[in-house]
This record gives sequence, structure tokens and C-alpha cells, in this order.
Amino acid sequence: MRFIQRFMYVLTFLVLLLTCFLTLYYGEKTFHFYEETEAMTKESEPYYHFVLIPEELDNDYWHLVEQGARDAAKFHNVYLEYLGPKQANNDEHLKTIDMAIAGLVDGVITQGVAEPEFETLVTKAKEKQIPVVTIDTDAPESDRAVYVGTDNYYSGFLAGKALLNDTTGEQKVAIITGRHDAPHQKLRVQGFKDAVATEPRIEIIAVEESNITKLGAVEAAHRILQLYPNTTAFYGTSALDGIGIAQVVKKQQAENDQYIISFDILPETLEYIKEGTIEATVVQFPYQMGYEAVEKMIMLNRGEDIEPLQHTDTKVIYKEDLPISPDSMDGGNQP
Repeated sequence: MRFIQRFMYVLTFLVLLLTCFLTLYYGEKTFHFYEETEAMTKESEPYYHFVLIPEELDNDYWHLVEQGARDAAKFHNVYLEYLGPKQANNDEHLKTIDMAIAGLVDGVITQGVAEPEFETLVTKAKEKQIPVVTIDTDAPESDRAVYVGTDNYYSGFLAGKALLNDTTGEQKVAIITGRHDAPHQKLRVQGFKDAVATEPRIEIIAVEESNITKLGAVEAAHRILQLYPNTTAFYGTSALDGIGIAQVVKKQQAENDQYIISFDILPETLEYIKEGTIEATVVQFPYQMGYEAVEKMIMLNRGEDIEPLQHTDTKVIYKEDLPISPDSMDGGNQP
């Protein structure tokens, strides 16, 4: 009887000992599991929160900028918001910037706006230690940290040189620009004018506004051809201008003898180049702009010094340069 009791005591002791051991062992494992899970969660949290504010949200050109920015954000573990006016509207644009600042984001990437209030907002952001990177359109008089985008004066100059090289004899040239008050559009017009200024055979007969819509470009082209039926060449300074011009020229002329140089490579622009209605287009790299803007913003948040002007690529392409896809215009920045 005593033997059985002792055996039961020993067995009970061993069971308790085993239970304690297993509790300690799996408790430690559980503790490490939660530690590792917490560490993984922290690692997956975005490092920064940036806001990209375009001229207008539903725009093919700005969607390419957005795609570049989103790819860079994904690669660098950044949370990126794409906010702004549905259609170009300076007041809505400025309100969006103000909201981003109030939200204490880590950086604002925005098209520059030619308004005193824009400069005030950029200064306000700087005081709150929120860097501002301008993209596509610069605002050099403001406190923006960096500009990422096309050298707009140079791109206009390239367009003017292309017209000189591609034409002979007297040319009566009409310009259709997105918005008269937009700084980047002004620079594209001025660069073009300076490129042809020394050539007496080139006469600029009109500068009309499209309000960066295809319908606006169509209406402007109609007006120009009614007032100046002897127009021999067109230059469109925003992405939809060349498309609107080509639509009108194609309908009104039995033979497309008017030279058209446009901006950007939207699919419709490329179709008009293939068929010969548009002779050439100035190519920007919107994907590259978006990608580099995010990378420069990360550098600013890390306290790194950056050159304030970060110009992306620009070139003129012709029918012989095709095929080319808007999706391929990434400037070599995809990871």
C-alpha cells in the first residue's frame, strides 16, 4: 500500500514537473511569436505619408504621373494619396493643399499654382516642417524645396526648332495653349517664340486658349481657321491641344497640308502621328516625374540636401520613332 502511495506521489510530481516545463516552453514560444508579429506589423507600416495633388484628377497625363508616384511609393513603403480638383480649378487645388497641411502629412507633391495664396501655403507647410515638391509646373518664387519635371521653356524651344527643321518657306503659325495663366504653358509658348524669333519666314498669327480640354482645343482651332484661313502650322502646348487641332484640320482639309506639332503621347496623339495628321510631338516623361518626386520627397524627409531643380527628360518624336507606348515612358525608373 505504501509502495503504491509513493508511486502515485512520484507520478504526480513528474506530471506537475512536465506541466511546468511545457507551460514555460510554450509560454516562451508564444511570447516570441507576439514579439515577432509586432515587429512584422511595425515593419509593414508605411514610413511616410505623402499627398500628390495634380492639376486635375481625371486626366490621362496626370494618371501617368500618378502611376509613377504609386510605383515609387510601393517600392519604398510610402502611403500615397492622390487628391485634387476633378477639373482644373485653382481654388479647389489650393484648398486641397491646405487640407494636406492641416492633416500634418510628411510631404506635399503638387503642381505649382500661379497665385499668391500658393506661396503663402507653401510657407505655411515649411513652418510645419512639411516639405513641398512642385511637379510638372514650378513655383520658383515660393518656399518649395524641389521642382521635379520638364524644363518647360526648353521643351517649347525644342518644338520651335522642330518646326524650323521640318518646314520650308513662309509659315503662318497659330498656337493653342492650355491656359494663358499657367506658368508652364507660358514657358512653352515663350520658348517656342524665342526659337523662331530670328527666322523672318515664321510669323505667329494667333495664340488661343483651350482650357486644357479637347473641346476647347477644337473650338480654338475652328476660330483660328475662320479668322486666318491661310494658317499653315499649329503648335499645341498641352496634351489635348494637338488632338483637338488634328480633329479640326482633318475634317476641314481635303489634304492635310498644315503642319501640327503637339505635346505628349496620349494614344489618340499617336494615332494622328501614324496617319500623318500630326507631324511631331514633344515627349515628356510623366511617369518619371511621379517616380522621382516621391524619391526626392523621401530624401527631403531624411534631411538630405538636394539640388532644387530636378529636370526630367524631353524630346521630339516623329512617325519613324513609333511604335511607342505611354506606359514605356518611365525614364528608366522602374525598380
